[in-house]
Amino acid sequence: METLAYGDVTTRDELVEWSRDYCKRVRRERFVDVRFDTVEWEVSTRAKRRAAAVKRPKIPAAEVGTEIDWDAAEAAGGREAEGRPFPATMSLTWGAFETFDRAEWESVLRHELVHLEQYQRFGTTDHGSAFKSRADDLDADVHCPVFADPKYVLRCRDCAALVARRYRDCKLVSEADSYRSSCCGAALSVEQPG
Repeated sequence: METLAYGDVTTRDELVEWSRDYCKRVRRERFVDVRFDTVEWEVSTRAKRRAAAVKRPKIPAAEVGTEIDWDAAEAAGGREAEGRPFPATMSLTWGAFETFDRAEWESVLRHELVHLEQYQRFGTTDHGSAFKSRADDLDADVHCPVFADPKYVLRCRDCAALVARRYRDCKLVSEADSYRSSCCGAALSVEQPG
């Protein structure tokens, strides 16, 4: 079977095929401990804030750093795992794929592989120190690049550092004066770019 070339991807199904093949290659070459038999794949055309995501059930007692016993694991709502990880969905964002070059897209996929590896090992995932270390091992960014223009940009009033981007009105935007930046402890300013 001939492998689909990155530059030939024009449909959602082709994006899933190329991305799945790439992730399997990374698993093999970089020793990423994931199993794909419990992973479903989808493409979102609506997402604007995330380039991709690993969607998985919440397991109340799970925490990164503590290996989960999939024979005893129970998801919120009482569903039992029955000896293997609950299915997770790798959700890819079409807009990000269209915006990013190949190297950026590959970094996004490696980032999501770290989430998938953590989820399958610990029952949950985060962007903490273990994630950062593993992302570094895989040459993946801890935070994926922005591919859509935010409706609001929040900055520190003292040093103008970027604090957050928001794509819709929310409490952080409407009550920005109630929040403080982590850099200077100053109030936040709200900008509406464009």
